[in-house]
Amino acid sequence: MKLIIVESPTKAKTIQKYLGNGYKVVASKGHIRDLAFTGEKSLGVDVKNNFAPDYVTDTYKIGTINYLKKLVDSAEDVYLATDPDREGEAIAWHLADVLGLDINTTKRLEFHEITKKTVLEAIEKPRTIDMNLVSSQETRRILDRIIGFELSGLLQKKIYTRSAGRVQSVALKLIVDRQKEIDSFVVETSYGIKGKLTDPKIEFELVDNEKLQPVRVNGQDELNEVLKVKGKGLTLQDIVVDDTTRYAKPPFTTSSLQQEAFSQFHFSASKTSQLAQKLYEGVSIGEETTGLITYMRTDSIRLSPLFIYTAKEYIKNELGEDYVGVARVQKEDSNVQDAHEAIRPTKVELTPEKVKEYLGRDEYKLYKLIWTRAVASIVKPSIIATTKNIFTSDNYTFVSKSSELKFDGYKKLYAEYEKEKYSKPKNMIIDNVYSIASLDIEEHNTRPPYKYSEGSLIKDMEELGIGRPSTYASTIDSLKKSAYISIEKNYISPTLNGLNASIKLDEFFSDIVNVEYTANMEKGLDLIAEGEKTRLDALNAFYAPFEEKMAFAYKNMTGANEIYTDEICPKCGGRLVKKQGRYGEYVCCENKPRTCDYVKPKEVTISEHAKDCPKCKEGKLVVRKGKYGNFLGCSRYPECDYMEAFKKTTYYKKK
Repeated sequence: MKLIIVESPTKAKTIQKYLGNGYKVVASKGHIRDLAFTGEKSLGVDVKNNFAPDYVTDTYKIGTINYLKKLVDSAEDVYLATDPDREGEAIAWHLADVLGLDINTTKRLEFHEITKKTVLEAIEKPRTIDMNLVSSQETRRILDRIIGFELSGLLQKKIYTRSAGRVQSVALKLIVDRQKEIDSFVVETSYGIKGKLTDPKIEFELVDNEKLQPVRVNGQDELNEVLKVKGKGLTLQDIVVDDTTRYAKPPFTTSSLQQEAFSQFHFSASKTSQLAQKLYEGVSIGEETTGLITYMRTDSIRLSPLFIYTAKEYIKNELGEDYVGVARVQKEDSNVQDAHEAIRPTKVELTPEKVKEYLGRDEYKLYKLIWTRAVASIVKPSIIATTKNIFTSDNYTFVSKSSELKFDGYKKLYAEYEKEKYSKPKNMIIDNVYSIASLDIEEHNTRPPYKYSEGSLIKDMEELGIGRPSTYASTIDSLKKSAYISIEKNYISPTLNGLNASIKLDEFFSDIVNVEYTANMEKGLDLIAEGEKTRLDALNAFYAPFEEKMAFAYKNMTGANEIYTDEICPKCGGRLVKKQGRYGEYVCCENKPRTCDYVKPKEVTISEHAKDCPKCKEGKLVVRKGKYGNFLGCSRYPECDYMEAFKKTTYYKKK
């Protein structure tokens, strides 16, 4: 019996069907061990002994490990087939170490799609565990543990916030900095001129004479001069027709998939990751079980030659020879890590409509998006004919534009995701004077930057080199769990906790918690993976400066920052401020505790069934949170301080 160990039970089930009785495919169910909470500062890392890690087996995995050991003892051959990235490589190494397998000879399988063909090919060409990749991942884990534990402990003690992290805190800084830009933005007003002709009824706009770009007018005198052209009409000076070639977007990477899934369907990053994982691990299509997409953690846009060939055949047969294009090539200087291919369907012939009945609604949406994007990327570009009618009147120039789809190209497949409108140009004659039906002044106020959405945050993280494909969704989830961000109508705002944490980290760790430092750290991890740098070099360069900053912060960091509101204290007339306390956010007088003790009562929702307060007879009893749990208190607190124990009612079903 030959034993293959993978991470996921679903993946194990799919591969087992391909291989039959001669093989047994089992799952480790993810990581089997991690850093312990031992040693100095409970880091699980012996800093003084070359950062030696102390690994501990997950208690819940002991049964799995014992089962795997029995299978290993009776197997004639063992293959480790964990995911094809650094984390998967590290899991393979942990498995080999715990199961007593020889690191230098144990066979490692790598495949980027779960189909019978690729699995059989991988078994024919196994490799051994790449210890450079393992070292890179181990360094990442140690850095994350040191930074996360030490910064989190500092913030918890000093300002009562929950956590910090190597990537998480930089992502939070992006959100906070964006919010600061929005808050400090000063609106500037200018005016544009738009109008309509009487016949034909087309729209036009005031532009500059040279580049034909929209003009913004600031002064009232100039506005009045422009408006005088209404009675004179517009003379058609020229008609310019340009063909614009619009190329298809490349196939998806992890980040671009998360961005587009958010844009099209409002899927969160974590939801997109979960759906993609299911599509990758295998779906039962009739009597066959197969993975529908390639590995979904990648930053490459490369497509395999076989897929390109089959996609071109599909395009030729379904759309016609004129639609067959070429695949996008990855730029030579692209910094692609842990990547072999873009996210694509494993088989072109498994069209979205063919598999729709086997998928859930959201799985189908995501698969259709992935399939369409990958195939459309090999279709010829679309050609759009843009017509510009250039008018003059006095010394002013006006332009009307229309766009016509000359050749749909890739839009034949991808049009539903782009939603562009086209119109045929009107028949017009040069030197004719056309009367104006209306001429309007449009006020244009400059806008502040948009708040981040999950998609746009991931886009910036990728472009700035913060984190890696496998970390985008988990980073955002960490910010949510730490109550550092709130999401309303799909847009992200920092909470008071988030603002305070970011401000303090920026005050004491600006050299470490910033985009450039974090991106350079990622590049250092890449060099370890490539064998050009050692784990010890990276950790030594980081640790001493970091510990100096920690010592300084413990001595000098004070409490959370106060954020002023527009409200006035009803007791002393001072301004009310938001503060963060041990038990959460509250609003109080700026003079507390020096000369005023006012604390604004928290707004509470009063149920229609709430009982009257027995003390003041005016308020209602509402549930409040206290140091030792929930209790019932008067809704008029602090005017009335009545409270009583909160009794839960337990209901039992009748047998």
